Amino acid sequence: MRLDYLFLDASHFKMHPGAPAEPVLAAWGITTDGKPVFVGLGPAASESTDAWDDFLSDLVGRGLGAPLLGISDGAAGLTGAFDRAFPRSLRQRCLVHRARNVLAKVATHDHDEVRGDYWAIFDVGDAQPGDDAVGVARAKAEAFAAKWCSRYPSAVACVTSDLASLTVHLRFPAEHWHRIRHSNLIERTFGETRRRTKVIGRLPGEASCLSLVWAVLDRASRGWRGLTMTPKALRLLQDLHRQLLHPPAAEEVTNQTVTAAA
Repeated sequence: MRLDYLFLDASHFKMHPGAPAEPVLAAWGITTDGKPVFVGLGPAASESTDAWDDFLSDLVGRGLGAPLLGISDGAAGLTGAFDRAFPRSLRQRCLVHRARNVLAKVATHDHDEVRGDYWAIFDVGDAQPGDDAVGVARAKAEAFAAKWCSRYPSAVACVTSDLASLTVHLRFPAEHWHRIRHSNLIERTFGETRRRTKVIGRLPGEASCLSLVWAVLDRASRGWRGLTMTPKALRLLQDLHRQLLHPPAAEEVTNQTVTAAA
């Protein structure tokens, strides 16, 4: 399976007697044709590096190719496993998760203003995807820091210390930005699953939990919207495929250099 975008997230459910809620790991993506697809699901004892390593290794073993971009929260176990499974792929940190981190360090009466200023960082107007758009976001992040650093230095650090991973989506087609900058779609679907199981308390077991979560996600995925693949977007994605996943070999680069010099 070839994907341009791979979204990863987890949600916790009570599925083993005497045990606390445990994570169910999930993956969904957008194919190179712009179509949404539910990729896979797996139980885990925790959201550890080993758990995500096993989950991604299983997906790769079943034919999942390296995506151009992975979108997830900043959990160390997940990000480390993704980087090992897909070393050439780029990774976007979910802006919604990061916004929550920022607001957790801000007084309630300033939430609305800080939230607005945070999201304004990533509103780069008509800037072209790539260095142009990222540069605009960096300038806006500097303005955000100048405004709030004296009052909320920890909140500002949440943005400035990880700005590179927050702006990766700006290197992709502009018409995709609002869909690939967060993992909210699968998180909302997980929320629906939790609401359905809340009255049950603990599910009868691991198999029944996975069956229910799979059924809800599979049904929800039929209503997920894909992405529009305009000719301009396709050209940019093809360029990124060549640069990231199929870079020219050293011998090819040497030959190109010699030819150009001749």
